[in-house]
Amino acid sequence: MSTTHGKSKGVKSAIPIAKSVLKAAVPRRRVRADELIPLELNDHERQLILEHTFADDELIDCLHVVPKSNERPVYHFTLDDWEDLLGYVAAEANHTKNQKLQKEFDRLYARIADLLDSCMVEEK
Repeated sequence: MSTTHGKSKGVKSAIPIAKSVLKAAVPRRRVRADELIPLELNDHERQLILEHTFADDELIDCLHVVPKSNERPVYHFTLDDWEDLLGYVAAEANHTKNQKLQKEFDRLYARIADLLDSCMVEEK
């Protein structure tokens, strides 16, 4: 039987299934609709958003502020704003012809999606 990278042909990895089961088991943090949710973005991720996406300036205005050298680069958006930003990141990942850039946007997408998956808006 021939193998590819140590796996038999036709055999799928259980990792995606395990990840989806784990996500379902992790309790989601309840947040208010207007609550600002933090996420640390390194300078490269921040530059990717600023230089390559078509996100509205109003949405990404806070990303123009570079943290001081002794501060962590944590940016705060509402869940709705993170969802909007996620859409811009996804659009860029899907339309770029540069594979390296696509992988960078895919990683950033995964980080923001994980943040969104970890929260849910409180019912009033």
